[in-house]
Order: sequence, then C-alpha cells, then structure tokens
Amino acid sequence: MDYNSGAASALTMKPKDSTTARILVADDQQDVREALRLLLKGEGFAIDAAASPGAVLEAAKTKEYDALLIDLNYTRDTTSGREGLDLLARLLALDSTLPVIVMTAWGSVDVAVEAMRRGARDFVQKPWDNPRLLAILRTQVELGRALRRGQRLEAENLVLRGEGGPRLIAESAAMRPVLELIQRVGPSDANVLITGENGSGKGVTAQALHAVSRRSTSPLVTVNAGGFSEGVFESELFGHVKGAFTDARADRVGRFELADGGTLFLDEIANLPPGLQAKLLRVLETGEFERVGSSRTRKVDVRIVSATNADIAAEVATGRFRQDLLFRLNTIEIHVPPLRERREDIPILARHFLTQHAARYRKSLTGFDDSAMRALLEHRWPGNVRELDHAVERSVLMGSGPLLSTSDLSLRAAADGHPSLEEMSLEEVESFLIRKTLARHNGNVSQAAEALGLSRSALYRRLQRYRL
Repeated sequence: MDYNSGAASALTMKPKDSTTARILVADDQQDVREALRLLLKGEGFAIDAAASPGAVLEAAKTKEYDALLIDLNYTRDTTSGREGLDLLARLLALDSTLPVIVMTAWGSVDVAVEAMRRGARDFVQKPWDNPRLLAILRTQVELGRALRRGQRLEAENLVLRGEGGPRLIAESAAMRPVLELIQRVGPSDANVLITGENGSGKGVTAQALHAVSRRSTSPLVTVNAGGFSEGVFESELFGHVKGAFTDARADRVGRFELADGGTLFLDEIANLPPGLQAKLLRVLETGEFERVGSSRTRKVDVRIVSATNADIAAEVATGRFRQDLLFRLNTIEIHVPPLRERREDIPILARHFLTQHAARYRKSLTGFDDSAMRALLEHRWPGNVRELDHAVERSVLMGSGPLLSTSDLSLRAAADGHPSLEEMSLEEVESFLIRKTLARHNGNVSQAAEALGLSRSALYRRLQRYRL
C-alpha cells in the first residue's frame, strides 16, 4: 500500500507561528509511522511516534503537542475503532484544547464521524492524500494555538480583575455575617477594613467584595503594605518618574494608577510606615497624588479595601497608626473568624483543595477516609485556611489513593501543645524566630538584628508587625 500518494503536490506553506509544531503520530504499524514521519519531517514538523494507546497517553502527559494524529485501531484484524475512541476521550480529559485528528481505514467513515462527535477535530482515511493531510494538520495546529493563546489571555485578564483566585467557600454559621456584609456593602464604594488572623481568608474576602461591586470589570490591584521599605513602597503606591532616584531608569506607574476605576487592596495595612500613612490619608481625602520625583498632581477614582491581622485599635492607642487614617479605612469593618471557629467549613474546604491539587498533580484521588476527616476536624489549625490548603496539598503528593488517610495528612502537634514549625504559617515562624533570637541576646535589638541578618530598622518594623 502506498502511503505517500500525492507527494509531488504536497503543500509547502509553514504555520504562521514560527515555532516548530510538534506532532505525535500513533499507529501500530511501523511502516505507517515511518511514512508519516518522513512526510511530516520534510514539511518542517517535529515528530514523535507511538505504537499503542498507553504510549500515546504517556507521551501526552510528559510533552506538549500542537496536534495528535492517531489511528483508531491498535489490535490486528479489528475495525471497531473502540480503542481509538477510548484513547480520544482520555486525551481530551488531559487537555481539552489538544487538536486530535483520527485516521481510519477506507470504508470506516461511520467510526470517524463518531470520533468527530466525541471531540476529534478532523479525520483522514488510509491511504491518505498528502496535500489534504498536511492542510488538515496545519489548520488544526493554528486553531489549537489560537485557542490556547485566547485561554491564556482570558486567564491573565481574570487575574488582573481579581476573579481568578480562590473562591470564598463558607457554609458555617460563623461566616454568615461575613457573607451578609459582603452582599450588603460590596456594591457600594465604601472603604472596607478586613480583620482576622493570618491565613483566615482576608484576601479571598477582598476578592469577593470586588466581584460584587460595580467596579468588578475594572482591576483589583493588591499590594502588601508590610513588604517594602518606606522609599520603595512610596514608589510602588504612587509610581515614579525617570531620574527620581538612582535606579529610576524609566517612568513607572504606581498601584493607585493601575487601580483607577477599580479596587486597591492594601494587605497588612497596620505595617504601613508612619510617613506613608500621612500621604495615604491625603490620597483618600482628595483622590490626588504625585509620582515620586514629579510635581504633577494626578487624580484617581479608587475604592480602598484593606486588611490586617493586628489589633488595629491597639496600634492607634500606642500611636503607631493614625486614628484619622483608620476612620477613612474602616467605613465598614468585616471580621473573618479563624478556622477553629468555623469547623463546619473544614470538610467542604478540604474537598475543594483536594479536587484542586489532585487535578494539578494528576492524581486519582476521590476523598478522605473517615479517620482522616476526623483528624482534619480535630486539628487546631493555627495557620487557618492557608494551613489547611497546604496540608491537603502535601497529602495529595503523599497519598496513593483513592482515599487519603490520616498518615497521608501528617498532622502533628508539638509535645507542649503549641503548634510545630511545619504547622505554622510563614508569619508565625518569623515571629517565633524573632522572639527566640531576642531572648538569646537578652533583648538587645542590634545584636538580634545582626544574628537574623536584618537591619535595625527592618527588625523594628517586624517587632511592630508582630507586636513584640
């Protein structure tokens, strides 16, 4: 049988995308695979070959292909196409954007039509016509790449708008006031202060507020108020002009401008340096600011949502936080309860994280056994929802399925009743190390800062953050 008919008239047009298209060819016959390899290689494609459905699946899991050209029958003397249809379903379950073109023997058009109905992009009959085969492949490569580009752009837009992050999952009585406040004040432009422990879900609450607001089609821009030094943070918030300082090699747009028309989420607001508190207050009062190094006044329309795990009233009482700024920030205050006060949500949160991480790591896991669920419900969760997420992710990696067990979870408490380091959030570990270092140096901040590899000012900021 001649598998190279029409070679003289084969198309020579290359895909519009200059990146070499990688094709996986699958057939149980060596001469078919070799004929396709020679044809497609000569047309500029990169080719991998597989002889069985198992080899196809293994290749699709380990490499990214622009298209797959697969036979529908892999057992000698069979024409039902069942093996190929099953393989098609498993491939599309791995990646729904993957262009799969099926090959079938002459006279098996009904099987090919069924494959198209199940998601195949096109089909060719054996012996194939080279120009038609090449035209189909190039078309499907371009369509597949366009679909993937579109999905990436959509994901980037969702992240920019704050809609691509974690969902607010809550059914417990303790969370009802939170949900009610989100629905009532979310559509307004009122500034909201979200309080709660580390990892309790303040960021997700901010996303939910933005999602139900009239600004939901505009950006949700997040900035960690405790993550920068005062000079850097001013540039982050307000932007700078070229030459404003040593490393200012070009103009830069600040977070306020990026959030114009949308929402600016200021996380860990209690850690905002005193000098910046006055500047932030001015922007909240007037909507006006200047980029660092510029005298030009700019005006923005931004809703402020802020969050803190600190006792903000105590910060005001000690003079570390401006009372007039607090009044501007907490038109409405929403307190997110810790996970230990909303234990009814643990099962649904755990199952949500299990589904998420099982898909990410391609593990066939369906749930938790009874002992594992009891362990989840009884654990104290000092790191709250964030710790639960990390614990489930670790168990997904360790579990052999289909149900996760207590040993997979590896939830261990310290002998003194305090959480172990692996149970702590990053902030809790940092606070713990600072306390230990200060104790070792009898409270000497300079010596402790040197031992921790921090400047005195950086250590002082952390002492304020953790109220030490």
